[in-house]
Amino acid sequence: MDLLGKARRLESTVAARIDEAAKGLVRSKSRPRESLEIVHAILDAVDQEIEPTGRGTRVFPFNRIDVSLLAPSHEARARLEAVFAGEVPLRARILERLRSAACPPPDIVVAIEYVDRAYAKWRAPEFDLRFARVAEPPVESRDRESAPARIDITVLRGVTERRAYSLAAGRIDMGRGAEVRDTRQKLIRTNHVVFTDGSADANQTVSRQHTHVTYESRTGHFRLHDDGSGHGTGIVRHGRTISVPRGARGVRLQSDDEIVLGEARVRIRFQKR
Repeated sequence: MDLLGKARRLESTVAARIDEAAKGLVRSKSRPRESLEIVHAILDAVDQEIEPTGRGTRVFPFNRIDVSLLAPSHEARARLEAVFAGEVPLRARILERLRSAACPPPDIVVAIEYVDRAYAKWRAPEFDLRFARVAEPPVESRDRESAPARIDITVLRGVTERRAYSLAAGRIDMGRGAEVRDTRQKLIRTNHVVFTDGSADANQTVSRQHTHVTYESRTGHFRLHDDGSGHGTGIVRHGRTISVPRGARGVRLQSDDEIVLGEARVRIRFQKR
């Protein structure tokens, strides 16, 4: 066992939490954190997830990070986007931080969403993080070199954790429940658009792994895929319904399309290229 490594990690964790609490107390009496300060706080949180594996080696055990950022206004969101998706995007900063910690960076996906209010269990007033290790890397390797475009999703029918989502990720999963696990309770995937359990008849027609949207950086296109849902996936476009069969290719989306998940429905909008 790497007892020395564990002791140092515990000491670092305690020190970081005390420091963060002190900073939070000062901030509460002065000003909110600026965008770059939030970036550094996220990087510090990533540091705390690094695990020692013995003989001086370390590993980051996750291949997906979901980031929620508080953006209560268009101006606040614009300031955040300028830093988080700017010349050095958040994913690149995380990879560099892992390298500097002598931790081989995994094939990682960083998904960012902007929300208009914080929730009670957030780890910080300005942001929240969810770490996961999914069975398969959610983004094709060719799509990881450039930052995904943002897509806005509005829920039209069904009950979700939020009525509107704004996401920038190579893959966006939709389904019932926040986490999908196998019979051994191993995490398979986390849904970005979460239809809640026990709510509305429409929600019961949404499978836990219902559908996902992928972004192709080479073409700038979004594509919709069915994940073997029980009640089917479709697209409503100009009053006409397009069926989305289960398959690797999927169907190309257009801005203002409505995605049908069983009896639930969402509208998507994105910047056309």
